Amino acid sequence: MYNFEEYDDPILYDIENESYLAELPFLLKWASTTQGTIIDLACGTGRLTIPLSKNGYQMIGVDIHKGMLNEAKKKSADFDLPIKWVEQDCTKLQLPTKSHFIYSVGNSFQHFLTNNAQDSLLSSVNKHLEMGGIFIFGTRFPSAEELLQPSTEEYWRTYTDRDSLHIVDVYTISHYDALSQIQHYTTIRKYKNSEGQMVDEKSTKISLRYVYPKEMERILLYNGFEIVDVFQDWKETVATNDSYELIYVCKKISN
Repeated sequence: MYNFEEYDDPILYDIENESYLAELPFLLKWASTTQGTIIDLACGTGRLTIPLSKNGYQMIGVDIHKGMLNEAKKKSADFDLPIKWVEQDCTKLQLPTKSHFIYSVGNSFQHFLTNNAQDSLLSSVNKHLEMGGIFIFGTRFPSAEELLQPSTEEYWRTYTDRDSLHIVDVYTISHYDALSQIQHYTTIRKYKNSEGQMVDEKSTKISLRYVYPKEMERILLYNGFEIVDVFQDWKETVATNDSYELIYVCKKISN
């Protein structure tokens, strides 16, 4: 039932994502305005949890994926960081603390595919936030360009595998189900040796729910949140019709 396949290889996840820290300055700005423990939901391998802890903040990292958390624990142990790693379903949080600041990055909100799952997530966040506390998360903007991609293999990007030194060409295939607002992705990684010959191929699938801005306003208000700001990136650029993603800064206003 869980939308996990893309995360079954934590090492590969880090190779492809660990160096991406665009959210960090924005999160540090908000962290500097709060006190107490900060909660990173769907923290994965600690891509942002660890840098925030290095900056002196008390962190809890929550994820349902044991393999990702195990990798996060190894990485934080290397720096002797006092991060509390918790394996829990973010829709059913049972943490022994409340926070003034909770965030979720990496467009993790899109992993919650049903209305009930979205409400359960936001209810869990609400329960663990102090009144007036801040919840920050990002989600891809449901633009026509984003949703109506051809259902054929499309080139995405290339990187070098740090262990084998193979060149990896990454392709995606997508299909959008308009009735459910879910985009079904297949990611194909083609590994090539130094002579350009393909030596391996790996394929993973993931499904992502898209939410329209006015729909999001209603969902957040229903679950006790007021939208403080909406940006189109982590540099606080004002959102427009041409946005690729939306960054929501929300305040808890009711239980």
